[in-house]
Amino acid sequence: MCQAAHPVGDAGTDRLPLDDPERFTAIFDAHFGEIHRYVAQRLGPDAAEDVVAETFLTAFRKRARYDPSRAGVRAWLYGIATNLVSRHRRVEVRTLRALGRHGPDPDHPGHEERVTVRVSAQSLRPELAAALAGLHRRDRDVLLLVALAGLSHEEIATALGIPYGTVGSRLNRARRKLRAALGGVNPMLDAEEAGRG
Repeated sequence: MCQAAHPVGDAGTDRLPLDDPERFTAIFDAHFGEIHRYVAQRLGPDAAEDVVAETFLTAFRKRARYDPSRAGVRAWLYGIATNLVSRHRRVEVRTLRALGRHGPDPDHPGHEERVTVRVSAQSLRPELAAALAGLHRRDRDVLLLVALAGLSHEEIATALGIPYGTVGSRLNRARRKLRAALGGVNPMLDAEEAGRG
């Protein structure tokens, strides 16, 4: 799995209030690409467009409730996106199972879709995709926020509204189950080595 790069921009501005619609435009520009990649890797490119649009629409509507003292904008957006992905749980599991059976479709049309498929192919080997499909949604959310989005435990706790310790518990459980499903191979170490290679 590949970790998403942190968005372009000043990290200090990631915790400013979102009262100003102009500020929200800058947030959209800075974070759209990485949120889209995250959702596309979880649900596939077809569902990603709608979910990402809904993520930013929800964020815009709830911008007055955003509390910069609790989380950076990036973690807040990943929380919204992850909640929306959970509404499409069947699509995600179906996508993971299909990748597990067949791998990615190399003939998927369109440049953007080909890029998404290539990224998914690099990050989700068929056996890993099948093992991910078997995880409980809560464990899969935590694991993929680490692996695909590169969020810290603190950011995940804030994004999902769960205690910090729960993040560690879910992540350990997910890793243990994946390791067992993959015959003792640690998928996180494999992904890190692939990223360096």
